[in-house]
Amino acid sequence: MSMMSEFKEFAMRGNVIDMAVGIVIGGAFGKIVSSFVADVIMPPIGILVGGVDFSQLAVTLKEAAGEAEAVTLNYGAFLQNVFDFLIVAFAIFMVIKAMNSMKKEEEEAAEEAPPEPSKEEQLLTEIRDLLSKQ
Repeated sequence: MSMMSEFKEFAMRGNVIDMAVGIVIGGAFGKIVSSFVADVIMPPIGILVGGVDFSQLAVTLKEAAGEAEAVTLNYGAFLQNVFDFLIVAFAIFMVIKAMNSMKKEEEEAAEEAPPEPSKEEQLLTEIRDLLSKQ
């Protein structure tokens, strides 16, 4: 089997395509969450802590000298990324929790309905009933 045919077989499997779709949707979802955090969540938090814009928080390690720029430790950008991660993790947790509860309800509904007896069992039941009448 040639390498191209092996690769084609690998790439066309359902789980690989599902993973690719998940990555694309995850990237788009990440942009939405980043915008939500930066544009909706962080401004009120910034007001609560005195109007501070987290993305601009930094500690100057070395002042600018001549044409050399200042060396800064930009911990505000790090905080922004931490908040992004926490919100993404929470959103994914809530989606998985909802999916698990729906799956659990489906399993409970399936367990409540007893399975129908097979044709053989139905036939044996009819034979038993006929014999008991004799």
